[in-house]
Amino acid sequence: MKMNPQFPNNFLWGGATAANQCEGAWREGGKGVSIADLMTGGTKDSPRRLTRKIEPGTYYPSHEAIDFYHHYKEDIALFGEMGFKVFRLSINWTRIFPNGDDEMPNEAGLAFYDQVFDECHKQGIEPLVTLSHFELPYGLVEKYNGFADRRCIDFYAKYARTVFQRYKDKVKYWLTFNEINFATLPMGSLNCLGILDDKTTDIHHPYDDEQRRYQALHHAFLASAKAVKLGHQINPEFKIGCMIAYLTTYPLTCKPEDMLLAQQFNKKMNHFCGDVQVKGEYPYFMKQYFKKQGIHIEFAEGDAQLLREGTVDYFTFSYYMTNCITADETATKGQGNLFGGVKNPHLEASEWGWQIDPIGLRYTLNEIYDRYQIPIMIVENGLGAHDQLESDGKIHDHYRIDYMRQHIFEMEKSIQDGVDLIGYTPWGCIDLVSAGTGEMKKRYGFIYVDKDNNGKGSLQRFKKDSFYWYQKVIKSNGADLD
Repeated sequence: MKMNPQFPNNFLWGGATAANQCEGAWREGGKGVSIADLMTGGTKDSPRRLTRKIEPGTYYPSHEAIDFYHHYKEDIALFGEMGFKVFRLSINWTRIFPNGDDEMPNEAGLAFYDQVFDECHKQGIEPLVTLSHFELPYGLVEKYNGFADRRCIDFYAKYARTVFQRYKDKVKYWLTFNEINFATLPMGSLNCLGILDDKTTDIHHPYDDEQRRYQALHHAFLASAKAVKLGHQINPEFKIGCMIAYLTTYPLTCKPEDMLLAQQFNKKMNHFCGDVQVKGEYPYFMKQYFKKQGIHIEFAEGDAQLLREGTVDYFTFSYYMTNCITADETATKGQGNLFGGVKNPHLEASEWGWQIDPIGLRYTLNEIYDRYQIPIMIVENGLGAHDQLESDGKIHDHYRIDYMRQHIFEMEKSIQDGVDLIGYTPWGCIDLVSAGTGEMKKRYGFIYVDKDNNGKGSLQRFKKDSFYWYQKVIKSNGADLD
């Protein structure tokens, strides 16, 4: 599939990871315990657990992950070989402030990321750094119940200031919180906000106090805005963005009831957090929702001004699939749709049940740009699949190439539509631990890592067929998708 290149000459092709899913070395270099370090392994059918203490004999995938901590030079060299212009990664907060509220930062942690960023620049790769990617210090959970306590705003701001100052000449692109809109759902309480109620026994179905959760989200909004202001003061050249898990949802039918349900879902799930971080104020529909639910968001003096002054420079989002929604309770549910929704009869799905919708990406890009009119980057997209390592070290992942080819083709169309799309970092550019299930079997990468669901393997890296395909895509700036 060849086309006349429509991607800008400075388009940021790359890939994305998160520290808790790839870094490992969970107790090395002075690192503290994060929420992810207490998450057990799991599968699609056997959910992960959070244990408040480490259980002897229990497997915790983040403890070693793919050991990027000791393999970063090798891995970044492979990214450079593919031609990456940008590499999205996260700083593990507990490497910098092991407990979250420490007086002084951990120099060993700061030095580690110095080395990582230096290695990126050697390869001609621009780092894109997420400050908080489901890696809140467990110390903040235990002592403050995370962002439910307003004091966590300043702990986050201190962390942000520390890394902004340290890397002000090494990192230009930043994101404040990963998929912050998950906090609009009860299941997002822990990973996004650090809330762990004593009554919670199942983290996938936590005890939920909606008043507390939305107040905590307000504190996270303030922390993000404060970081944006601090970052721009430290280096005016910084570009600081938000990151939304975009769950585009269609009405199953053209029945007015289905249309209305889809509109309501998209407003709350997809638009609310973006509106606050881009426009600097709460949208009318959430004010009305709070009124109906009896929720009162406490605004301290200066909060409204801080939200207005701390708006982001660009909008980023994850996109994997689309959902349908209907008022018909008998409709068939979508197997992989973790956030509700029903099966779309016009779409195929991955082996994990996630519906594949390339055209939906074009639709979504247009929706976002129409709403915000600021630069956009897709910072997560890809196909989780069970890849087979052949005896000759080959991995033939044509299904991943097909998936990405179709999505990149629709990205190009969105640029022709007039969308200011500036970058694309597919998720898990090297195989890593699945956040949802804790598996290694669910692989996204262009690079295969020899490790299984039980933590066994050599950790050797192998190039998949998609490695060479994506290398060609980048070299041609998106013109050659064959």
